[in-house]
Amino acid sequence: MTGTLRMGLLASTMLTGAAAAQDVTLTIESWRNDDLLIWQQQIIPAFEAAHPGIKLRFAPTAPAEYNAVLNSKLDAGSAGDLITCRPFDASLELFNKGHLADLTDLDSMANFSDVAKSAWQTDDGASTFCVPMASVIHGFIYNKTAFEEMGLTPPATNDEFYALLDAIKEDGSYIPMAMGTADQWEAATMGYQNIGPTYWRGEEGRRALIAGEASLTDEEWVEPFRQLARWRDYLGDGFEAQTYPDSQNLFTLGRAAIYPAGSWEIGVFTPQIAGDFEMGAFPPPVAASGDTCYISDHTDIALGLNAASPNADAARTFLEWVGSAEFATLYANALPGFFSLNSSPVEMQDPLAQEFVSWRETCEPTIRSTYQILSRGTPNLENETWNASANVITGAETPEDAAARLQQGLASWFEPQQN
Repeated sequence: MTGTLRMGLLASTMLTGAAAAQDVTLTIESWRNDDLLIWQQQIIPAFEAAHPGIKLRFAPTAPAEYNAVLNSKLDAGSAGDLITCRPFDASLELFNKGHLADLTDLDSMANFSDVAKSAWQTDDGASTFCVPMASVIHGFIYNKTAFEEMGLTPPATNDEFYALLDAIKEDGSYIPMAMGTADQWEAATMGYQNIGPTYWRGEEGRRALIAGEASLTDEEWVEPFRQLARWRDYLGDGFEAQTYPDSQNLFTLGRAAIYPAGSWEIGVFTPQIAGDFEMGAFPPPVAASGDTCYISDHTDIALGLNAASPNADAARTFLEWVGSAEFATLYANALPGFFSLNSSPVEMQDPLAQEFVSWRETCEPTIRSTYQILSRGTPNLENETWNASANVITGAETPEDAAARLQQGLASWFEPQQN
């Protein structure tokens, strides 16, 4: 081999090595272990194709373990570059501890409204520390094929809702609604927080509670519990021992006609049903015809930057892309039921997802009442609401007693409620 050839090969090798050395691999921490393939097959390839030199690795943890595992990694200095952010207090605590970087100056933050950013900001709104990705919407998914068999139509009012449940129960072919109380959170999240905004008037009532201008023993906060107590007659035998997966299975196997839902179920149910029947959805019924419709359009997931990341510049490049219209369209359609918080309009390809998101045009949006500020103390209002909702449905506690217990717990540590 000539000296010239050897020098040429050496130079080529050095250049290849230098190029490889410039590649940065960013690790993403997340609790969404169910969408690993979507990240690997759709989201990551789309970004990497447009951003040579930056590689992504999606490394999820089981949802129930995420908070504890993430905090341990952050404390040990071993967490990934990018941190998937839960809404409100859990992420705010990470920011206050210095684990999440301030992202207020990202150009893409201009693509989000104040409401969209509120779940990942300081209380005064001065700092935003995660890029909003998606919200989830609550309502009711129903077996459209079963409804057609029984000659039923989706309800608009409470009276129509209970008349519908009575008709399904009388027919006897289906359990009217699939929901259990064994896991408790299901009763609160798909029950109380689903229908509650109709009674406490969404953001008006939620903000009044935070300001100490309303109490959990006021009628608008007790009435949702009374409605849940009525659900008891329509949940089928053994609902007290029924878990969340049990409820999902009852619906997807075609044994239940209605499923009190979060929109995240769309991506779960669709492949399981696989054409066995058609699904539809309706928003929470209003108390009376002509009343304002309210929906829980809950800010659910965002992405932040580990303040200790050695790859901050590359991570900020990725976060700018996460805040783009391109990502919004890709993510919302890859994960139907997780709706973009980006101000750019997103055309939904999934018809059931489009049905859910269409309610934004006719209903007033709000978020879950317990998530901002009100669950920072002990007893934790979010967790206590799980228990109270389940107790009311089973009959272990009256609506009035449940509301009084929640109010007493909140007032024991939350100063605005001590007046």
